[in-house]
Amino acid sequence: MIAFDLRCREHHEFEAWFKDREAFEDQKEKGLIACPVCGSRDVEKILSPVAIKKSAGGDGAEIRQGFMKAMEKIYDTVVENTEDVGSRFAAEALKMHYGAAEPRNIRGVATEDEEKLLNDEGIEFARIPVPANRIKKEKAN
Repeated sequence: MIAFDLRCREHHEFEAWFKDREAFEDQKEKGLIACPVCGSRDVEKILSPVAIKKSAGGDGAEIRQGFMKAMEKIYDTVVENTEDVGSRFAAEALKMHYGAAEPRNIRGVATEDEEKLLNDEGIEFARIPVPANRIKKEKAN
């Protein structure tokens, strides 16, 4: 099985699993792949943000472990240098964009509709994955 990151003509990004590349191509050609947001069948593969290649002599555990440590460092840096605005992320970003609030580094969550609005308004943001062990740790606090 292989997962591909896909994007529809409306720029919705989603992931889908296939037996192999040929299965993806076959299903795309037959119009069997649809965007889960808008239903568009006009989809294309996009570059995945991360790929972990297994080493020739092992199972890739060292690479995965290194990747997870790097993600932890990235997440720690984000937490240390941003204000958590939670579900108010889109509203706060819009306020700063239009001068109703002082610019600052923020983090939080946004719905797909809110992300689309931010994109439409020309507001740049980045999705940063939260390492699974951090989710558990933060829920405990």
